[in-house]
Amino acid sequence: MSKVFSRGEVAKHSSEDDIWIIIDTAVYDMSRFIDMHPGGAFPILEYAGKDATDAFYGLHKQDVLIKYDRYKLGTIANEKPQIMFYQPGDISKVPYAESSAWMGYKSPYFNENHFKFRIAVRQILDGLKNEAREFEDSGERPSDKFVQKLGAAGLLAANIGPDAVQGFQLPGGVKPEEYDYFYEMIVHEEFARWACPGLGSGILGGMTISVPTVINFGKPELKAKILPLVLSGKKRMCLAITEPTTGSDVANIKTTAKLSSDGSHYIVNGVKKWITTGAFADYFSTAVRTDGGISMLLIERTEGVETKLIKTSSGSSAGTAYVTFDNVKVPVDNLLGVENEGFKVVLSNFNHERYIMLCGATMAARLVVEDCFKWANQRKVFGKRLIDQPVIRNKLAGMIAQLESMHNWLENLTYQMNHMDYKEQSIKLAGPLALCKYQMTRMLHHVSDDACQIFGGRAITKTGMGRNIETLQRTYKFSAILGGSEEIMADLGVRQALKYFPQNARL
Repeated sequence: MSKVFSRGEVAKHSSEDDIWIIIDTAVYDMSRFIDMHPGGAFPILEYAGKDATDAFYGLHKQDVLIKYDRYKLGTIANEKPQIMFYQPGDISKVPYAESSAWMGYKSPYFNENHFKFRIAVRQILDGLKNEAREFEDSGERPSDKFVQKLGAAGLLAANIGPDAVQGFQLPGGVKPEEYDYFYEMIVHEEFARWACPGLGSGILGGMTISVPTVINFGKPELKAKILPLVLSGKKRMCLAITEPTTGSDVANIKTTAKLSSDGSHYIVNGVKKWITTGAFADYFSTAVRTDGGISMLLIERTEGVETKLIKTSSGSSAGTAYVTFDNVKVPVDNLLGVENEGFKVVLSNFNHERYIMLCGATMAARLVVEDCFKWANQRKVFGKRLIDQPVIRNKLAGMIAQLESMHNWLENLTYQMNHMDYKEQSIKLAGPLALCKYQMTRMLHHVSDDACQIFGGRAITKTGMGRNIETLQRTYKFSAILGGSEEIMADLGVRQALKYFPQNARL
């Protein structure tokens, strides 16, 4: 049972060997912690026996209180906390910290089950957040145990979409048959709330863009073998298309696959580069050059397959790899789709890949907007809060307007996906998704830039109060390059529109 103290009692503990402080009615014993304090002894000694609430929140995030809860002695008698304390699964009350449906506004898209689902997913992922941060910060390979927790919760399959969740028990009691793209949007957003882009890529990046090639183009026996292992987290998978000299120009790949003399397998030789999750992958959905064109093969990590980690801005836990195939034998049954028609496989998932990136991008920006709102309200300079400065309010206005505009476009595209089959999506949504991705990454650029100015030095520090801002400014260019660069997205969007431009239209 928590003990209760008066402020007078706390004031008695103000010597170097006996230090208590108050943070929002909670009493902490700093005597054993002072020598471990990263900021040295002085900041603690300054508030020995006093209320340190404003000083604490000027230097630390609330997470620190959770981390060091063991130093909490009790509370101040007859006083109620004045600061909201986040609990796993909570929906933020900070303006624009959540999309509008979760801020009390009406929505034509979401029903009660969507609300229950988000809470359930958030509770699960909040419970894994500290462990996720440890992998992100260390750059280590996400452990099998950690990934399998996500698989057991149905959250690996949920990232891939409605076609992948059949047979899984989903959070919040959602039935697989009711799982739509709005549920999927929620999943991508909630994973983005970890603010661990390296880890997210290492677990989900390669999987989400490679598994659909097996779902849609694999032979029944291959599906039965591969999908249960990958979606449970027991095996990892990636998409291997890009090469050192070939990025968006897939037609020029050089990796070859020659059919053996007995016709039982292909012999694969070549290299792939910047392959997300590749360093950890057990399976590689690989674009190869066959005698009559481009084909796709499912290659297992076996003799002749080597991977080397590539360090990128997002961190080593992404498992980005340089992959070498040296006379690798691949059974012909591992052909995905039809030989020499691999472009259909390559192009089939681009829309969905870009959609996933859009969902994560809006939440990454939303986290930063929330942090900026909080920081501007609690940070004081020249005797005023930052929020009292018109220039800061102007920056927030720009960030919010751009974010909300993009999110509303994304919700509209999600609605279209729910009401179109794959063929209609391919015809009508390739252009809008490309343009949305182009504008989304422009939004990230501006949000990141303004957030850095609001947070100052903290915005370029990997830990502490500006962590989310530093993470975004270091990694947002991934969204501007991967899945199609901004320039290609802009051009694709207009070229798609020109396909349906009425030839008799005139000014």
